[in-house]
Amino acid sequence: MSSTETVAPGGASHLECTRCGASYASEEPHRLSPCCEKPLYPRYDLEAIGRRLSRDDLAGRSADLWRYAELLPVRDPSNAVRLGEGWTPMIDTPRLAARIGVGRCWVKDEGQNPTASFKARGLCMAISRAKELGITEVALPSAGNAGSATAAYAAAAGMGAHVVVPRDTPFPILEEMRALGADVELFDGLITDCAARVAEGAREHGWFDLSTLKEPYRVEGKKTMGYEVAEQLGWRLPDVIVYPTGGGTGMVGMWKAFDEMERLGWIGSQRPKMISVQASGCAPIVRAWEQGTEYAEPWAGAHTYASGLRVPRAVGDFLILDAVRASGGAAIAVDDDAMRAWTPVVGADTGIFCAPEGAATAVAAARLRQSGVIRPDDEVVLFNTGSGLKYVV
Repeated sequence: MSSTETVAPGGASHLECTRCGASYASEEPHRLSPCCEKPLYPRYDLEAIGRRLSRDDLAGRSADLWRYAELLPVRDPSNAVRLGEGWTPMIDTPRLAARIGVGRCWVKDEGQNPTASFKARGLCMAISRAKELGITEVALPSAGNAGSATAAYAAAAGMGAHVVVPRDTPFPILEEMRALGADVELFDGLITDCAARVAEGAREHGWFDLSTLKEPYRVEGKKTMGYEVAEQLGWRLPDVIVYPTGGGTGMVGMWKAFDEMERLGWIGSQRPKMISVQASGCAPIVRAWEQGTEYAEPWAGAHTYASGLRVPRAVGDFLILDAVRASGGAAIAVDDDAMRAWTPVVGADTGIFCAPEGAATAVAAARLRQSGVIRPDDEVVLFNTGSGLKYVV
């Protein structure tokens, strides 16, 4: 199936509160669960899907995330907004593996997505589903890359897009959003302050708010990273996944994907150690993991030049922490100087110009190898969530 052909029909059976398990109908717009004010997950009739779809059926399908269409929430394939998102390469990096001290290391290079970041996955799905539900104007707060992806997919869908970003958002990202037709507002403060401004606009103008995990469908785009890792490794999982964590949708999305694949019979029960990497200037998940708490208190005075990590409060904090703990993983903070120092190291070892968030995963892996959390024979996947070009000024 080429990228111009239609996708198979999908669609969730219902939405489920991630806190208490309450069910809600999927065919109307939702944000947080009415019962607990927590994220909603789309759920699928995996037994029925498994009867008609095997993992071998995926061979030869389109080289994008829509190859998993039956496990995605868009019901009518005509509503799938497609720009070539997903199926990013898993790049084998033997010199970086040797530097870190592990048996094998791949970089999942999300910088090769449309708008050059992993945010394309989530916003592709959220906007496709918004289109299907009759929504015509969307809005979200962003540290940068989510705004770019929203602008691109809203433009492709013929929707209005309103993006509120901190005033110090990297200039290339601002230019990208404006060139893609978004209404961009610069705001003094952090992404949490921008979120309050978006909520105000949504109340006043009826925009649909696409904030991270405050609607049910961005996580479904992000979960395809988990499906791809398994498929690209021949339907096995690595020993360790190292993931830069701001809002954490990718982390929890992959954890959801692993559960779905096991229930489909595509993989076994083994899971990678999930490593959450944050910036030392904004590390609420790391602090909560170290303190053993279920939720992460907001981080005061958040600061880091890695804009994707400057998220002082994650709506899905308990989901992130659950994935880290259940997998026997860890949460670790990396300072900006280390990210700057390792960006050219990763580049020289791999040929990948990574974003600072990607460099942070290499730093984290090296440190966790030294501490023994990662073993010398482990197979490790590092996620580079965006292109380093986004930070060039």
